[in-house]
Amino acid sequence: MSKRAILAGIGGYLPNLIVTNDELARSLDTSDAWIQERTGIRQRHVAGEGETAAFMGARAAEAALRDAGAGPGEVDAIILATSTPDQAFPATALRVQAALGVTRGFAFDLAAACSGFIYALAVAEGMIRAGQARGVLVIGSEVYSRILDWQDRGTCVLFGDGAGAVFLHAARDSGDPATARGVLSTHLHADGRHGDILYVDGAVGRHDLPGTLKMNGPAVFRQAVTLLAAAVEEALAANGLERGAVDWLVPHQANLRIIEAMGKKLGLPPERVVVTIDRHANTSAASIPLALAEAVGDGRIRRGDLVLMEALGGGLTWGSALVRL
Repeated sequence: MSKRAILAGIGGYLPNLIVTNDELARSLDTSDAWIQERTGIRQRHVAGEGETAAFMGARAAEAALRDAGAGPGEVDAIILATSTPDQAFPATALRVQAALGVTRGFAFDLAAACSGFIYALAVAEGMIRAGQARGVLVIGSEVYSRILDWQDRGTCVLFGDGAGAVFLHAARDSGDPATARGVLSTHLHADGRHGDILYVDGAVGRHDLPGTLKMNGPAVFRQAVTLLAAAVEEALAANGLERGAVDWLVPHQANLRIIEAMGKKLGLPPERVVVTIDRHANTSAASIPLALAEAVGDGRIRRGDLVLMEALGGGLTWGSALVRL
């Protein structure tokens, strides 16, 4: 009997400091109305001293393990998606491993920008199916506040900090996507030709570059609408499912207009689309697990629900995942 990766636990962490649009408008040529109209964002969480990618990732992972009723001894692997690691090395995932008291298995970081969680989920699911691991923590943890130009109103208003995590555990695969729990399929894509529309102009080891985020917003928006729609259709077709089979859309939280467009594409009413961008802003690889943690935690998403996730990020990278909770 083949194996399937079950989402056994979900958790999240958000920094204590909340920065509203009005607060940003005190030092920028912007306003709450301008930001909300274009993005849907009202506020964002900003990491304080000590709230590193590793610290936040560990807190989210602890919450996911508690939710699963699991302990450190059940973790075979940690895959941490981030574009804002604490150090060049060791990997942030290794710092999380130590913080959790996990003394077995392996851990590594994965960089795919805002698509990072989908990419990491796909890698973890493949490892479970192959029998390389039984329990895998998949984490998205980002500290974008430390790579933003806080005088650029076109980018600094868009992002926030935070971490989300899921604990995947191996289970027997029933083979029927209509009833089977767990990760049904994942679909990954990349196109490096569009690398210059969303990027960071520096890196660890590049002392000649300041390392701040740069974005061509209209170009990213155009690509996102087309590519995410295709990724959504791809996930449904791979499982022989119609749009009406999806119970929830948990999208990457980049722009409210893109989120609403994807919901309409699936024929889902707004109450079946999880939206956190108004309070979290864009937390990159952390946005999907944070949104999932919120919707599961408040009881909206329940066991047996079919959840579609999708994301697009710098690279360009994009992808989708279909999961039954």
